[in-house]
Amino acid sequence: MTPPDANHAAPPPNGYDPAGFRPLTFHDAVPAFHAGTDTPRAYLERCLEVIAAREPVVRAWVTLNEAGAREAADAATARYKAGRVLSTIDGMPIGIKDMLQTKDMPTEQGTPLFKGVQTRTDSASVLALRQAGAVILGKTVTTELGMSHPGPTTNPFNPDHTPGGSSSGSAAAIGAAMVPAALGTQVVGSIIRPAGFCANTAIKPSFGAIHRGERLAFSQSHIGVHAGCLADMWSVAFEMAQRAGGDPGHPGLYGETAPRPPARPTRLIVMESEGWSMTDQATAGAFDKLLGQLSDAGVTILRRRDSPLIENFERAIAQSLAICRDVCGYELRWTLENLIERFPVGLSESMMSRLDLARGMSIEDYRLVLLEREAARRAFAALAPLADGLISLSSVGPAPLLENKAKDSGVTHTTGLPAFNAATSVLGSPAITLPLLSVGGMPVGVQVIGQMHGDAALTGLARWVVDSTVPVLA
Repeated sequence: MTPPDANHAAPPPNGYDPAGFRPLTFHDAVPAFHAGTDTPRAYLERCLEVIAAREPVVRAWVTLNEAGAREAADAATARYKAGRVLSTIDGMPIGIKDMLQTKDMPTEQGTPLFKGVQTRTDSASVLALRQAGAVILGKTVTTELGMSHPGPTTNPFNPDHTPGGSSSGSAAAIGAAMVPAALGTQVVGSIIRPAGFCANTAIKPSFGAIHRGERLAFSQSHIGVHAGCLADMWSVAFEMAQRAGGDPGHPGLYGETAPRPPARPTRLIVMESEGWSMTDQATAGAFDKLLGQLSDAGVTILRRRDSPLIENFERAIAQSLAICRDVCGYELRWTLENLIERFPVGLSESMMSRLDLARGMSIEDYRLVLLEREAARRAFAALAPLADGLISLSSVGPAPLLENKAKDSGVTHTTGLPAFNAATSVLGSPAITLPLLSVGGMPVGVQVIGQMHGDAALTGLARWVVDSTVPVLA
């Protein structure tokens, strides 16, 4: 692996160019570890050099545990030397979104109310990573309680723009080539959208595929992985799931250690969702050009006009933002009520508006929105015979400016609209975002979407799309 250089240590002078951007990767460094010409400790030190250079502007990290990371990297170095490697991610430096507990660092959840709170407990996913030999480097910035109110992180390709949220720091750390992988969480759009804004490859897996640990209170929260490449993304997800399994009552992530070989789809369905009407012209045009490349490669592209089943699906997901708002608001209410009792002040205006909406919901309202979510899932399952997967944008455009305050469904979104993400969170289906577009010098992701538990097959589809297309600049 080529060590990070000046191209990694500073934002590109002319914004994001897919042809010139080189994300940090790990899998291709491993042969040198086995050969003894490189070590996990040296790899870690290169990561720390990039963090030192870029963190003052990007501000991706809440806490760094450099001493603990160096100790873990030294242990991994010894294992490679002795031929006793624990896993495909042994020695990999990883960032952990600060919504997930870590025994050796505070878990502040993006709010001053939890400043310095240390549970001295590892979340299931973090414990699994440690057991696989990963180097837990630090905690990455999250929005307030993983919702809409932003933290200090900036976009690694232009500091005037948001990195997205709520997995802000994880996405930015990958985009800035600080680490090869980082964990994120998503209940609406918190993995896929920021990953797209920051030129990550990332997965929101099937619901319940990776054990959520303490985040089981949300009925559609997912743990996923941001990475610089598909191979590292899948390795982290797979190694976690092999050790921690899925959520209680769920079978966990299916698949093999490595992503599937490239597999050309016969048919792909374009998922418009609520996002299509909100998408800017340049982004829509770039996406259409990418679809043209797929069509030229022999893939049949289907849209809602091509099948009543697709039209039925689009209608079923047409209110996904509102479904997410109500499901998440109702389920978060009890946490917020307890916080307000302990801390009468300290929650943002955005969070208080969510609470006000939730307080207006009855149990019957919640039951109704669950029925709407289930209807969307049935409509999605009915598409399985029609195509090998779905394809969509990861956002309505490139990352907006930091001061952006878009409002939809009664919620203020300061990190970009999740209009292309709410649907897949409602569905619980796996989605992988790929850095395939550049619009106005900023990254825009394209996501491929599979049926439930089709995560491994989706990696093969994603690999083929990457290998068979040229990123589009607009």
